[in-house]
Amino acid sequence: MAPDIHELYAIRYATRGAKRTDHFIGGDPHDAPMPMDYFVWVAVGPRGPVVIDTGFTAEVSAKRKRDYLRCPIESLSLLGIDPAKVETCILTHLHYDHVGSFHKLPAAMFHLQEKEMHYATGRYMRFPKLSHAFEVDDVCGIVRMNFAHRVVFHTGRAEVAPGIEVIPAGGHSAGLQFVKVFTKRGWVVLASDVTHFYENMQTGRPFTTAFHVGEMLEGFESLRKEAGGDDRRIVPGHDPKVMSLYPPMNEATRGIIVRLDEDPREA
Repeated sequence: MAPDIHELYAIRYATRGAKRTDHFIGGDPHDAPMPMDYFVWVAVGPRGPVVIDTGFTAEVSAKRKRDYLRCPIESLSLLGIDPAKVETCILTHLHYDHVGSFHKLPAAMFHLQEKEMHYATGRYMRFPKLSHAFEVDDVCGIVRMNFAHRVVFHTGRAEVAPGIEVIPAGGHSAGLQFVKVFTKRGWVVLASDVTHFYENMQTGRPFTTAFHVGEMLEGFESLRKEAGGDDRRIVPGHDPKVMSLYPPMNEATRGIIVRLDEDPREA
């Protein structure tokens, strides 16, 4: 069956100031600013919208001292999408900034790698270095969703819908997965936290939050393989450059929503 063609959007919902040393294992010799943006993504095809990650809440933003710009789920209305009618949501992993507003999708089924649930509720969470990226209420909430029969667990590569695939990568979080979406420009690879910034992948230097460094490095290879060796088809999970490389959905959403199904401009 031929894959469906999707429109593909990134919604920027928060940001924070940071320095280069925050984003590379081993630090960086340059103590220059390197801000981080936070996104959720939306694929819109003939079978309805698929939301990819749900961001965090205003309360968690205040707790973690992030600059909260807008509710990521309420922002779906800018795309003409009613959050109450979204039926499919992919969670790339269970870190606080990717799952925190899940409860605002009351009808959605959530797609998650089973390994990620094991990780988030297992023995490694006794280590603060690993558990700090999770919010207990979020993890418990997804457990409750499972008991409510609203979680679809995957144990490897899977097709969520025609033209939308999930591929496990691990590394940053044990059950991390990235997403491939078929668009009018072909397959686009949403890296999520397989590579936070373009520079992590391009220089082979992983991000500082790591469960398995070797798997993080292999993740860079997986992204490139799935993108057919074309880095222009890879969209990192937190890089502010995404907002300038891709065109806005329209003038009213400039700085908020960009179209990832359009070719990026030359960097």
